[in-house]
Amino acid sequence: MSDALKGRILVVDDDENAVEILTRMLAREGHVSISAASGAQALETLQHENVDVILLDVMMPGMDGLEVCRKMRADERLRQIPVILLTAKDDLDTRARAMELGVSEFLTKPVNRRELFTRIDAQLHARNLSRELSATVEKVLQPDSKTEGD
Repeated sequence: MSDALKGRILVVDDDENAVEILTRMLAREGHVSISAASGAQALETLQHENVDVILLDVMMPGMDGLEVCRKMRADERLRQIPVILLTAKDDLDTRARAMELGVSEFLTKPVNRRELFTRIDAQLHARNLSRELSATVEKVLQPDSKTEGD
């Protein structure tokens, strides 16, 4: 995956072993990872860290992954960050609720390495295209300084 985009990935899971495994996998692919051990810690981290993608566990004590996602989508600054939901549960209700909250992707634990990086790459690519489009629109909508002074 040498030609893939590299990103800052927030890994959110209360299982230290899962965080360690994902962090190592991300580092081997050239991504920078940040971790949070709870939903509340993830939201706090997002207030001062810019990330490109979030790997978010569903089942955590306190604030679960769905609640984290709901709070993110209510925050203008956080709502566009792609979320890949990691879940040991593969039930339709959880998936439907997550889709309603704007989750970008799902992965069932244990995570398959190839599938993980295919999905991360797709989300990074989409985010990059979105940023480029926003920059182009902003540039087109700005008044041309040469014609204003003439």
